Amino acid sequence: MNSELAASALDARHYDVLLSATPRGARLARLLAVEQLRGWGLPLDAPRVIVAELAVNAVTHGRVPGRGFRLELFARPGVLRIEVADTRGDRLPVLSAPGRGLVLVDAFADRWGVREGPAPGKVVWAEVSWGGTTRRASPKPPSARGTSGR
Repeated sequence: MNSELAASALDARHYDVLLSATPRGARLARLLAVEQLRGWGLPLDAPRVIVAELAVNAVTHGRVPGRGFRLELFARPGVLRIEVADTRGDRLPVLSAPGRGLVLVDAFADRWGVREGPAPGKVVWAEVSWGGTTRRASPKPPSARGTSGR
């Protein structure tokens, strides 16, 4: 049992960075995430799109002057979890809102949602599967999009 826990801990990876809530910070989030995932040897295409859209949303809709946003990546066997925390817990994301950001997140992520973050903020998260799991090779077709997991 202890060896299984030790092996599992070695397989889990975490990356965490605080960025400025500016367009430059959103771009940097995408670039840093791609480099981290490349270093871990993980797929890049879907996570690149998801991080870009979640970071832009944090900067555009979750910005409070003088406060940044946080990007976290959690990788464990078969699953990457992307979390973006901002300081506007009063502005929850809505898939039907104008814009394409969450439509792309919904298309590329296997699951996504929002939870309370450190007060007064929120965390928008998305998960992407790979390897022996059921990860799609391309975005979900429009008929497969729904509201499950949100």
